[in-house]
Amino acid sequence: MRTVALFWWGEVFTKRFFFSIPALLVALLLTASCAPTWAATLLIQDDAAKNAQQARVMLDAMVKALGGDAWLHMQNREYQGRTAGFYHGKPSGATAEYWEFHAWPDKDRAEFTKHRDVVQIYTGREGWEIIYSGKKELPKDQVEEYLRRRDHSIETVIKEWLNDPATILIYEGQHLVESHLAEQVTLISAKNDSVTIQTDVQTHLPLRRSFQWRDPLYKDKNEDAEEYDNYRPVDGFPTPFNITRFKNGDMVNQRFLFKAIYNQQLPPDEFDPNATAAKIVKK
Repeated sequence: MRTVALFWWGEVFTKRFFFSIPALLVALLLTASCAPTWAATLLIQDDAAKNAQQARVMLDAMVKALGGDAWLHMQNREYQGRTAGFYHGKPSGATAEYWEFHAWPDKDRAEFTKHRDVVQIYTGREGWEIIYSGKKELPKDQVEEYLRRRDHSIETVIKEWLNDPATILIYEGQHLVESHLAEQVTLISAKNDSVTIQTDVQTHLPLRRSFQWRDPLYKDKNEDAEEYDNYRPVDGFPTPFNITRFKNGDMVNQRFLFKAIYNQQLPPDEFDPNATAAKIVKK
């Protein structure tokens, strides 16, 4: 019984010994073949982390140039100026004086004409137009276009996208924006949405913001862009007094500011369409 037992264990040991050598060789070969892949993956991850850090440095410099913590905690702003429309890059003839009010995160109001009796108000995801005859909902496509621009604004990107750990930052080097040398960063959200920001390499102020979106009807991609120029300091905030908007490369709107006001005490019903309608009808 002992011999059998010893033979049995010896047989088992022998089989294990001879079968383990090929298995060990295969494992070693696989390890050796995978080593370059692992090294390449680590290198790519390291490069991506360095690139993201460079992008973050650029965005931090932009925020500091805009006013730092004061800009991040701005309560509201008012722009006064003149707006002009364009069609296929040429003036359409539509111009108007305007007053624009914004309170973070989702309250906007625009007043048009000298008498300021044509008003558009956006609160949350709704849009209203108020004239002498009362208020009415703005067309759905107009509201969607406005909200799309607001959702991709520099303010929204910095205050919301940048605070989401799932957002990807990509530094894309230096480019020219209207004869200005600019640094470029693209942010990609967790929803696979993206915004590209270009800032002046010297002042670090924003020069251009752009994003793409797909037309729900025709399914083709469109690009919306804004360019900022003629910065002037107002209450400690560098303010672009020239703002130009483009769609698919064609100029569609220009705004020329006369005045800017920040952190003023606005009436409590400033963004209330019903209260605004009551005031306009009484005029």
